Amino acid sequence: MIIFSFFFLYPLVILVLTSLRSEGDGAMTLHNYTQILVDPYYSKALVNSLLLSLAATVSSLVLAGLLAFFLARNEFKGKTLYFTLLTFPMSLPGVVVGFMIIILFGTTGVMPMLSKWLTGTPSMAFAYTITGILLAYLYFEIPRVILSLYGAIQHFDRTLEEAARTLGASPWQAIRYVVLPTVFPIFIASGALAFSTSMSAFGTAFMLANDFDILPILMYNEFTLSFKIEVASAIAVVIGMICVLMNLTNRIIMERGMR
Repeated sequence: MIIFSFFFLYPLVILVLTSLRSEGDGAMTLHNYTQILVDPYYSKALVNSLLLSLAATVSSLVLAGLLAFFLARNEFKGKTLYFTLLTFPMSLPGVVVGFMIIILFGTTGVMPMLSKWLTGTPSMAFAYTITGILLAYLYFEIPRVILSLYGAIQHFDRTLEEAARTLGASPWQAIRYVVLPTVFPIFIASGALAFSTSMSAFGTAFMLANDFDILPILMYNEFTLSFKIEVASAIAVVIGMICVLMNLTNRIIMERGMR
């Protein structure tokens, strides 16, 4: 309890109190939170973060869902190696992932230089755009979602699907009306985890988010460049609340699934 209080409760209380402190006179106020919603400088970053996280979540669920179904339903030579390679990006820090995107899709990256050599005009130089950071997020989101979905799909009771087939359902109908509704809660839980990870990712965003604002980078800039510790603390609390809500959703759904 002492360790928990010192390393979790104490910093959290200090963070919340700092976020409620007025920059001028130090009075307690909600101004730091209201301006995140009202001030276009902060609200735009909030909307960008939510939309980016949502896009990364939906895209990773679709792509990882297809891969998880393929891996769970098929046995082939080298499957273990293939699965290992798919989950390898989880071991890479966000800064490394961001640097890889710059090497591939930066202004003088591999793909723009290759396209220039082939067509005479460089293209695909989107490393510092929202497309680049979305691609980076997918790089480390897809393996996490695959791990979450693979077990649920692999342990699905195939007799239910076979019963639907004997009643005249096509393979796609059996998957659509029997398999997907059964594993849908796991998709929601995995999506909540993916959203939380995207919302709080900093290393990758630090490398790539040069042309647009998102909350983690805005928090860093407010603290280190503008010395607005109170506003930075409020942004940190907002990010934390969203992530806690997503993680709680994931935990509740997973525990219900275990029952």
